[in-house]
Amino acid sequence: MSLIPNLTDKANVLVCGASRGIGLALCGAMLARDDVSRIWAVSRNATHSDGLAELSNQHSERVVLIDCDARDEGALAALAAQVAQGCDHLHLVISTLGILHQDGATAEKSLAQLDLAGLQASFATNAFAPILLLKHLLALLRKQPATFAVLSARVGSIGDNRLGGWYSYRASKAALNQLLHTASIELKRLNPAATVLALHPGTTDTELSRPFQGGVPVGKLFEPAFAAQCLIELVGQLGPSDSGGFWAWDGRAIEW
Repeated sequence: MSLIPNLTDKANVLVCGASRGIGLALCGAMLARDDVSRIWAVSRNATHSDGLAELSNQHSERVVLIDCDARDEGALAALAAQVAQGCDHLHLVISTLGILHQDGATAEKSLAQLDLAGLQASFATNAFAPILLLKHLLALLRKQPATFAVLSARVGSIGDNRLGGWYSYRASKAALNQLLHTASIELKRLNPAATVLALHPGTTDTELSRPFQGGVPVGKLFEPAFAAQCLIELVGQLGPSDSGGFWAWDGRAIEW
């Protein structure tokens, strides 16, 4: 299966949030593929990541490490300019950006625990950063084919919310889904072969989920490498006719 539908050449790939967890696993899995030409591995501390340094040493000609805080729009503009110096088209962009209880965000259990700073932190990383990343990389996604995929979360589904809690995380992921769905409509006009996807990777053993793994059913806590492989299979299966959708790691559509 090709990396993305209708791919006829080796792919240029950008992973944002690449220094750990699913992002790092995605970089490793894609570098093992013959149809990936080069990866731009982006994170706040990409050049200081031991995991990315190891990949860079193994695949020096195919890996570009870029430090970029995606919450800073000026940094995103600089990122786009740097990538444009190395290629004129990105075939695949995957954003793994997301926080639940880091960087000022909290996993609120009640209204009493809500505060403006936590809400703003959640929305800045979970919703605003990915869509601004798309804005600044848009010029590199104008050719065919191109896929822009973002890790969302099933708890961002309004229809699936039966437990409550996690106010800012749920709301920021729901906002992300709406932003991506709206962008998919615009991109379809600009590039009929463009695909925009919101993807749920399943509960994965990462820093984000670690404090909350106690209630995860046996067999439902995934290793980053497994989640990454599922996501790669998804982007290989989902094309322009699926653009704007919200999909789980197992290929099932998730209600909004």
